[in-house]
Amino acid sequence: MPTWKSRGLRGSTLEELINRSNERYQELELALIQKIPTPITPINIEKETRHITLAYFDQKSTVDYIGAVQGIPVCFDAKECAASTFSLENIHPHQVSFMGSFEKQDGIAFFLIYFTGLNEFYYLPYRKLKEFWDRAENGGRKSFRRDELSDEFIIHSPGENGILIPYLDLIQKDLDER
Repeated sequence: MPTWKSRGLRGSTLEELINRSNERYQELELALIQKIPTPITPINIEKETRHITLAYFDQKSTVDYIGAVQGIPVCFDAKECAASTFSLENIHPHQVSFMGSFEKQDGIAFFLIYFTGLNEFYYLPYRKLKEFWDRAENGGRKSFRRDELSDEFIIHSPGENGILIPYLDLIQKDLDER
């Protein structure tokens, strides 16, 4: 079984921003998106703080978030990247497979990427990720650069109505480009 060792709060800021955005979308009755917890079995727990310090994953996780946006099924994963080059090693084959199947059922799948060095949130449609994935599978680069992405999918944050990462407009853009 794969094991998990705490790497601090990596990704927790991005996750918190997304969770707050999703709460606001729900309050405005625009979307219902839920965080999918990764099932783990603890092995070591610090007695004093009750923090899990070692655990193993019970099963492979698919995506971080799933739900509906005004009747449209949506799933997405959140990733952080310190550089302007994103390594495809950060995405797992079972995630790509799940997202492909999700889109075949008329859902929308995408990645929210936070390029921390650029302080930029980016909406990456599944179909664009799949181009990079297929390139890597066919012997090409196993990463993509920020400059390979269209500026049209930059998320301008914060948005209106207290939405910290306003990704819904980009879902509409994603739909329009299909």
